[in-house]
Amino acid sequence: MYDGILNVYKEPGFTSFDVVAKLRGILHQKKIGHTGTLDPQAEGVLVVCVGKATKLCDILPDHDKEYEATLLLGVTTDTEDMTGEVQKRSDVTATEEEVQAVIQSFIGSYEQVPPMYSAIKINGQKLYELARQGKVVERQPRPITIYELEIKDIQLPRVIFRIKCSRGTYIRSLCRDIGEQLGCGGCMEKLVRESACGFSVHDSLRLSEIEAMVQEGRLEQQLHSIDSMYPQYPRIQIAPEWNKLVYNGNKFQKRHIGKMTEGFQEEEGNQMPYVLVYDAEGIFLGIYEYRLQTQEFVPYKMFL
Repeated sequence: MYDGILNVYKEPGFTSFDVVAKLRGILHQKKIGHTGTLDPQAEGVLVVCVGKATKLCDILPDHDKEYEATLLLGVTTDTEDMTGEVQKRSDVTATEEEVQAVIQSFIGSYEQVPPMYSAIKINGQKLYELARQGKVVERQPRPITIYELEIKDIQLPRVIFRIKCSRGTYIRSLCRDIGEQLGCGGCMEKLVRESACGFSVHDSLRLSEIEAMVQEGRLEQQLHSIDSMYPQYPRIQIAPEWNKLVYNGNKFQKRHIGKMTEGFQEEEGNQMPYVLVYDAEGIFLGIYEYRLQTQEFVPYKMFL
């Protein structure tokens, strides 16, 4: 039974669910999940949680992500990438300088309309399900932020750029918006996620590599521990006589603490009231939240 986080390289042609399904067969365990879905056409970093770490899937700090994308100008599709049906082809009359200026203008925050082919729900139904029925519904723009946008190569009608953006940003829709502003339309031709949740594509493992490591008994070396995902949180070690208290998932007070690292702040407005809790032997037990009013540490996520 494996427990931890894997930095998997999702190859094009697989859905994120496909990767999880294949890993269940490779690792011979069912408790596997992922965070930060990638489109089937896209490739790159897919963070996979295994065993006890599946409890992290909804709380991992994955707000900022980095991608390398290829924009194809002069082509619009119903999916906003090259997997869909072409709706229109247009001549690209803009100069390289004009293309550069328009792309750079998207740095910062703007209201982005999500694509129809997405998992966003409207009235309880996913947009891609409606899209497959031939329906197009109005989508409310959502605030997203482009922190960095670097053009790596321009060979019109193609533009390769690297982007660092907030969670919830659709690169397909960004390509669509750039094309619309240039007056020729555009779609995403290729996408590689270079980083997410602090993991880099350079350290990602393909499914074939993971399978070989399992056979050789080396996979444990590539699993990232649950507590390593939160190096910014202070660490608390419970005094030996109070081990049973936290084993049962109970809240505790400062008098139950054996050791504590620096960084804990007991003050109003503390932006990071979470701590990592360990038993007296140094075994990680869970993430606790400190409640200033009651001066108690209350379980947030337990990993017993």
